[in-house]
Amino acid sequence: MMRGMATQVLPDTRPQGTDGTGTDEPKMFHYVKKNKIAESAVLGNLVQALCGETFPVTRSPKPGSPVCPDCKKIFEGLKPGGDD
Repeated sequence: MMRGMATQVLPDTRPQGTDGTGTDEPKMFHYVKKNKIAESAVLGNLVQALCGETFPVTRSPKPGSPVCPDCKKIFEGLKPGGDD
């Protein structure tokens, strides 16, 4: 069973996520490139978060959802804009 993960938005991305772990652990949302979200949702391909985690997109975060601290730190160091 895959660990419960999700995604957050890069400058040109949208929030998405994955199914939970079946435990009481909160889902952790990650930052990924927007252009990979739809592809993953439709085709089931894996996305790679800024922190290096890989997983298929299956869920969107709700306001107040926990964010991966590694992704957040990397994201905050990026320049705004760009699709790189």
